Amino acid sequence: MERLELKTFSMPVSCISSVNIPCALCGGSVFKPFLNCGDFYFVKCINCALVQRNPQPLQQEITARYAKIYGNEYLLYELENEESFLKLQQLALKDAGFFRLEKRLFPGVSANTASQEAIRPCVLDIGCATGSLLASLHERKWRVTGVEISPCADYAKKVRNLDVRSEKLEDNNFPDKSFDVVLASHLIEHLNDPKTFLAEIHRILKDEGYCFITTPNISGFQARLFKNRWRSAIFDHLYLFSAVTLKKLLRNTGFKIESIHTWGGLAAGSAPKWLKKSADFLVKYFGCGDVMIVRAKKSFC
Repeated sequence: MERLELKTFSMPVSCISSVNIPCALCGGSVFKPFLNCGDFYFVKCINCALVQRNPQPLQQEITARYAKIYGNEYLLYELENEESFLKLQQLALKDAGFFRLEKRLFPGVSANTASQEAIRPCVLDIGCATGSLLASLHERKWRVTGVEISPCADYAKKVRNLDVRSEKLEDNNFPDKSFDVVLASHLIEHLNDPKTFLAEIHRILKDEGYCFITTPNISGFQARLFKNRWRSAIFDHLYLFSAVTLKKLLRNTGFKIESIHTWGGLAAGSAPKWLKKSADFLVKYFGCGDVMIVRAKKSFC
């Protein structure tokens, strides 16, 4: 199936408070300019090469921005693109081995349906939007929970009748070792503190549980080609990870990297179909696609 290319949603640039912060990966304090996007810019840590916004908007203002300013505009965007987003997520999860893992996690057929219900694997989708992926996983017999701080949460809860929490991950106080799998698609780049976020995922995952992190790839072909005009160099993104920096951050928070896959060579409409098809094949083969998904396993080593 051909990959679908979708425009990144971004709210208008706004004047909100910001503060200088250390590097989220190594704690360094020396940066060099990297992407000048006019009203905002990204810098690169000279020690570990993590790309981040600095100065960075305050966390409480970022949270309020997603909870209030998105409003119906973002909900409509998600609903209009829901089918395409779901296909993209399913393709990415397939690449990352999610469905092979699914077969291992599910119990065999049992005459005792009550006990089988109790041992069905649990999945948490953080940033689940309208809940289309959660609904599809529920149909596949997963026990599903979501986290979504935008108004999309109401749609997921009221229309799809899903268990979706409206507070950010750390505020939900999930018990230790609650989930077999945690998913976070196009979320980590929006967070002020990705290290604390991953540490919380580690805490709530069962022993040897898995997380699947999907995010734009700053080391990909499109990012290198378009630079400050890259579609993921937007105000709402506080971090732009490469495969190297994301894997380091995951290892630093207790995860073992099992696989990384990328996709997306040229955006739809930016080149003839034959050229796009060739570019999509090549970047996937060489691991320099526009978006990446990392499968990581909870580890104590």
